[in-house]
Amino acid sequence: MKEIFPGVWKRKKDLLTKNLIPGYRSHSEEIVKISGQEYRIWDPYKSKPAAAIMKGLTTFPIREGTKILYLGISSGKTSTFFSDIIGPQGIIYGIEISSRSIRDLNPVAEVRKNIIPIMADARKPETYDWIEKVDVLFQDVATNDQTEIIIRNAKLFLKPNGFAMYALKARSIDVIKNPKTIYLEEEKKLKTHFRIIQKLELDPYEKDHAFFLMKPSKQTSSTKISQKN
Repeated sequence: MKEIFPGVWKRKKDLLTKNLIPGYRSHSEEIVKISGQEYRIWDPYKSKPAAAIMKGLTTFPIREGTKILYLGISSGKTSTFFSDIIGPQGIIYGIEISSRSIRDLNPVAEVRKNIIPIMADARKPETYDWIEKVDVLFQDVATNDQTEIIIRNAKLFLKPNGFAMYALKARSIDVIKNPKTIYLEEEKKLKTHFRIIQKLELDPYEKDHAFFLMKPSKQTSSTKISQKN
């Protein structure tokens, strides 16, 4: 087993995080014990950041103590792995518009403590403007204006030296157009506000999804979408 990023291990084909709450299963994830420690298997078919890691992400900005704004946290499956990594000193502000998802997330947050569920519309960041500046902004809202959402939230909440991670779902923007064309069109918008560090296509883990790792900047960078595994 090898630690590939702080708080993220790889064992053969599996990604793992050390369970922040030993004995507690947040959802249906598999738990394994290695050398007396309890780890949770992070499934790249069910989590876009895990898929990005498996597809060759070179920088993963989440670590112990990180403050995160998570747009589209849903019932919190991915956020529990972030929770493992950031530990008790970190915090996740989870924005979710669905009351059903918030109901599912609340009991998880009550146990994990470093997740704060917030029922709100990510299109209207002014409704949760009490949130502090964060180290990492993660956007996973599948809608036709998803790029505008991450830009708007980054302006308000992302620290100047922070990172933005963006899971772009092409089919939520256009169900007919070629996803690669959509990636390029949305990238042009992103480059007006971010410096793109890396971008990856998430197939076969997440069909018709691209993942962008960025920093706030007016400067642009030209990189090709990586296809490596």
